[in-house]
Amino acid sequence: MVTLSKIIRVEAKLFLRDPVGAFFAVAFPALLILVLGLAMPGFREPADELDGRLPLEAYLPITMMLAIATVTMMTLLNVVGSYRERGILRRLSTTPVSPTAVLVAQVAVNVAALLVACGLAWLVAATVFDVPPPGNAAGFVLAFTLGAGAMCALALLVAAVTPSARASMGIGQLIYFPMMFFAGVWTPGPLMPDLVRRIADFTPLGAASLAVQDAWAGSWPTVTHLAVLVAFIVVLGGFAARCFRWE
Repeated sequence: MVTLSKIIRVEAKLFLRDPVGAFFAVAFPALLILVLGLAMPGFREPADELDGRLPLEAYLPITMMLAIATVTMMTLLNVVGSYRERGILRRLSTTPVSPTAVLVAQVAVNVAALLVACGLAWLVAATVFDVPPPGNAAGFVLAFTLGAGAMCALALLVAAVTPSARASMGIGQLIYFPMMFFAGVWTPGPLMPDLVRRIADFTPLGAASLAVQDAWAGSWPTVTHLAVLVAFIVVLGGFAARCFRWE
């Protein structure tokens, strides 16, 4: 446990040494909420199609999904792929420090960055635009945790099956943008066409986004969305563990 805590501290320092990556992983969601709220007055007016809620309130959970996608499919995927390609994981496998500890530390650091990013986004929304907290806090925590877990499993699977860091990032970006679409970045879930929403129900980030939006509005996430997220964690996580190679 002491060794793992030291590795986490080292990985956290390395994370912060990449200012561009740290900015987009941590600060960008809060900045996006601030810009949308200030530049688009309609986002601060109650909308009938959202049952009288502010569009900004509906968009905040989607911004959190943006944070999840960025941290997992960009930051986490890039580092794990790079460590394997450069032989860092292989060299660690010959030392008392297990490569598994490095992967655990990477996940811990990136999840911590994700929590900070989402906390900052909500703090900006609450203090500047009076956006209320989630109506169903327990449902929100459950949906958010499962969503982050599903996307971490997806990122690790991509890192496991791709031959190089460049290939990992290329495939990660091909996944990233469709995921953002189904998460509602351009069209929030309640306003999606029926067919698009049906497809989104069965994508990891789409299911997480809709589940988090339901919880923020005060409802429990649907069983379908939670089951989809659990299935992605189990299936993708299992394949990632089976396929992953240290070199």
